[in-house]
Amino acid sequence: MAESDLQPPPHAPETVLAPAHQPIARERMVLLFLVMLVTAAGNTAMQSVMPSIGTALGVADVWISLAYTWSALLWVICAPLWAKRSDRRGRKAMMAVGLVGFIASFALCGLVLWFGLAGALSALATLILFAAARSLYGGFGSAAPPAVQAYVASRTPRSERTQAMALIASSFGLGTVIGPALAPLLVFPLTGLVGPFFAFAAVGLAVLIALRLRLPDDAPTFAARGRVIAAPFSANSNPRMSDDDEEEDSDEAQADYVGGDEAPIPDLKWRDPRLRPWIVAGLLGGHAQAATLGIIGFFILDRLGFREDPALGTGSIGLVLMAGAIATLLSQWGLIPMLKLGPRASTLWGMALAIIGVIGFSLAQDLHAISLGFAVASMGFGLYRPGFTAGASLAVTRREQGQIGGIVASLNGAAYIVAPAAGVWLYGHHPVIGFAVICLLCAAVFVLGWRTLTPDETLPSGRPGS
Repeated sequence: MAESDLQPPPHAPETVLAPAHQPIARERMVLLFLVMLVTAAGNTAMQSVMPSIGTALGVADVWISLAYTWSALLWVICAPLWAKRSDRRGRKAMMAVGLVGFIASFALCGLVLWFGLAGALSALATLILFAAARSLYGGFGSAAPPAVQAYVASRTPRSERTQAMALIASSFGLGTVIGPALAPLLVFPLTGLVGPFFAFAAVGLAVLIALRLRLPDDAPTFAARGRVIAAPFSANSNPRMSDDDEEEDSDEAQADYVGGDEAPIPDLKWRDPRLRPWIVAGLLGGHAQAATLGIIGFFILDRLGFREDPALGTGSIGLVLMAGAIATLLSQWGLIPMLKLGPRASTLWGMALAIIGVIGFSLAQDLHAISLGFAVASMGFGLYRPGFTAGASLAVTRREQGQIGGIVASLNGAAYIVAPAAGVWLYGHHPVIGFAVICLLCAAVFVLGWRTLTPDETLPSGRPGS
């Protein structure tokens, strides 16, 4: 198809705007939900088994965490690039790219680790090849989340963006329940601890086939224009837009089609003053969450005495991660819509709860207490994450949603470049040091957020500080 074929007809903008008048079909929402869910389930299943795999390989905990660094760096670099490409090539195409990266990464990671555990590869070679295979997820898997986020944000009224983003984030939450729950069941006799890698690669392939067959091709340049109806699955959804939303969309649509030509989408900079407070909150809070997730598996092996037989620790790690995931769902599916929390309130309350939870599980001595403390911390991070995501989304215009999706995705990835390994390294020196740093990061977000984040009542205008 020629590029000119993608341009709107000069005198018929109504035909271009028509798709935005329709709510997202239920089947399409299920597919979008599954794209996010399968990657989350696979990654948390991996987190359940990797501490035990690392112990079985006989390598230091910090090296297991460092194996993720290259993948996280690629995520930061590639996510904004994929987001911009989704603005021009379509959200569906970028979701497919992301799933292909996930499938290839998990299949190759499982194969490498299987050879390593069998003794066919040295521990060093296993870690190097694992990091290389994992980089496929950072480089190509990063295409999916910003595409899904932009797809939904462009069809959601600004007044309900927080709830919609919470539901998108909750697909990750549901995946983090499923992943740890299934991980111990996927440790088959033939594959051993790497069974979850092969199983989720197969599930990802099934979702990719369904996406290609059932989700229609989209024209993203036009999807965010005109009257937008809330997705039917979003909390407190309202089929009517506010007057401010209609006026803003109408103004943007007219500006985009002056003379029948599409205006270019301006580049969104990280240093944009609208975004600066949310980016700071995203970086600090994201590092706290990533460090917590990096430490928790090794902490359970140590506190419950599973170092001598690491395979037995997989079930306990999965149980704690599942408790945290359920608490995350409770916050995103229950507390945010029930209390009608805006982005700033969600972020601040989330950080306060995270501090309480981290202190709680760091002092725990048994599985029940560890699970409870980690659940409280996860509830806090579950409030913080959609609050930060929605705040960043509301800070910019609807035409910039593809780019803000990429920035948010890269911020999330940036936290996993250093924080997990740094957290494990500090924890290895002394557990108190690792947990104290996490609490200090959360406290910094709370203090700075209290002073700099835009009040919730001014965010629906999309122009904080104006």
